[in-house]
Amino acid sequence: MNYAFPLLAILIWAGNTVITKMSAGAIFPAEIGFYRWLLAGVLFTPFLLRPMLRRWSDIRPNLGKIFILGVLGMAVYQSLAYFAAAITSATNMGIILSLMPLMSLAMAIISLGLRLTYGALIGALVSFCGVMVVVSAGDPAMLLQHGVNGGDALMLIATLAYALYSTLLKKWQLRLPPLLLLYLQVLVAIIVLFPLFVFSEKTGLGSGNIGLVLYACVLASMVAPLVWMQAVSRLGPSRTTLFFNLLPAVTAVIAALVLDEQLALYHLGGGLLTLAGVILAERWKTPVRPASATAPQP
Repeated sequence: MNYAFPLLAILIWAGNTVITKMSAGAIFPAEIGFYRWLLAGVLFTPFLLRPMLRRWSDIRPNLGKIFILGVLGMAVYQSLAYFAAAITSATNMGIILSLMPLMSLAMAIISLGLRLTYGALIGALVSFCGVMVVVSAGDPAMLLQHGVNGGDALMLIATLAYALYSTLLKKWQLRLPPLLLLYLQVLVAIIVLFPLFVFSEKTGLGSGNIGLVLYACVLASMVAPLVWMQAVSRLGPSRTTLFFNLLPAVTAVIAALVLDEQLALYHLGGGLLTLAGVILAERWKTPVRPASATAPQP
């Protein structure tokens, strides 16, 4: 039963990648990005406003860090994904997003002092090759001639932003309840995205896009984080993170069923290489440089 929590979160987030692709042409990126967090803020406020005011003395010293987290994890990551969706496939987006754990690991080695392992080193190379296969559509020569598709490039930047968000979250260890911290970041996203929303072109909400906004808000922004938190509390962070490796495969299946996206051999090959690299990084823990022996003290 405990495994149902991370599986449900992954299913919702994979579905949200497809929803993001479906939003292209149905609603402008700045609109859905702002409406998503605005609605989440409205729904969270009755339950979390009072806890926020009670904990304000703990929150106030951390406002700068909370602002950075909200910008990276809520505003930048998802906004770039909405812009990327107009010029790349949901399948590509899912495979590129699967690099996030590996990016987080690399940043942790640099900033948190984690030791470099053979798994991280070789896994990075294998995953990089996998993503290059996907973004070049199986033809590296074409990539050298024409460069990376703009949508794939935006998705890579978005994934990097979320990896940085995850790393800072671990580094800062803010002593706030997870749900309250999520609410504070949602408020940051509303504030940061409001100017972009004001100056953007607007489609307006209607029958053709309101379902996309509701899915992104209620399921992807509220339900999925809650069940993921439950998974972490029941299974532990390490075991829960392993389920993230299912994201590209689940996204590809949903995209094929809902969007009729064709799965090519390069998707399969690149996706498997990317997944293999991430698994190598997570499981092969042999350090590149063994710890130096400390001389016994007299």
